[in-house]
Amino acid sequence: MNRIAVAAAFAAFAVAGCNAPAPQASAPPAPGSVAVTPQGFQMPEGGDCRAEIARYRAVQDNDLAMGHVAQSVYAQIKREIAAAETACAAGRDGEAKAMIAASEQRHGYPTGI
Repeated sequence: MNRIAVAAAFAAFAVAGCNAPAPQASAPPAPGSVAVTPQGFQMPEGGDCRAEIARYRAVQDNDLAMGHVAQSVYAQIKREIAAAETACAAGRDGEAKAMIAASEQRHGYPTGI
């Protein structure tokens, strides 16, 4: 699955979001460890900053596992996600979402879809 397909899946799940709590993050996959997105892959749901962060992390973990993002870029994005998590945990939902959108844009991921 290429970035466009992942972005399309991201958009479809973002539109279908609900108020379910965002799942906890797990360890990232090994770079290039899978050839296709796993069949049971589901985007985290919800509309708050925790959900936005969880979705972006899910896309990054999937892209890393498929070899679509270099480990060095993944590490940078992880730092950006961590900064957004700090803002989110401090109750700055809008700021955290803006930080995620800026990271997506900086790294070539579609935003606002």
